[in-house]
Amino acid sequence: MDQLLAGKTALVTGGGVGIGKAIAQLFAREGARIAITYRTHEPDPQFFEDVTRSTGREPLALAADATDPAQVSDAIAAVEDGLGGLDVLVNNVGGLVQRATLGELTLELWQSILRVNLDSTFLFSQGALPLLRRGSGGRIVNVASLAGHTGGHPGALAYATSKAALFGFTRALATELAPDGITVNSLAPGFIEATPFHDTFTTAESKARTVAGIPLGRAGAPEDVAGAALWLASRYAGYVTGTVTDVNGGQYLR
Repeated sequence: MDQLLAGKTALVTGGGVGIGKAIAQLFAREGARIAITYRTHEPDPQFFEDVTRSTGREPLALAADATDPAQVSDAIAAVEDGLGGLDVLVNNVGGLVQRATLGELTLELWQSILRVNLDSTFLFSQGALPLLRRGSGGRIVNVASLAGHTGGHPGALAYATSKAALFGFTRALATELAPDGITVNSLAPGFIEATPFHDTFTTAESKARTVAGIPLGRAGAPEDVAGAALWLASRYAGYVTGTVTDVNGGQYLR
């Protein structure tokens, strides 16, 4: 069977854990040469083993703060030097940072959350653009969130705002890059277990209530998001751009 990303090179930011890790592993199984960035979640040995077994070469793992322009620039240069180019960029870095209502939010926390979720996507998209333009049919996939539609749970004001902004960023950049043949799409995962986000910020009781309200009757897994990312990165989505793909088990139908 043909591998969907054979001969392609992909960079997954925040690829050491959770959704990013699942995307990188699936892309590798589908033939892509893989680079990831990480900051707080260094990839484990099993990740390196999985990717190396799939592709015949170790992934390029780069420690980088995705909100620091100099570190982003260095990471992009390392991808070019190590892998020779770039075909697919997955902007997966993001996080809630801390729950806080409007009355509790400081300007510093507000700006920190927006930096993690928006500045990171802007910086990597801008930095990767020359490499994507050099190839044929480049792809950018931005990982947003269901919270961008719904506002999220209490204390997620800044996070939800940043994820909604990613929808607008995706559409605007898709329009801008269409003449280059580069597609730009976003994913909006719902409740995805086995991720640092829910391990840190969601109680067991809240998880149970959320899963009980999902029409498909289960929590999502990182692999569910990876499958949608693969489609957007593949030739089968070559005429798809500027979209938001919801991956939530029907969660917001209720």
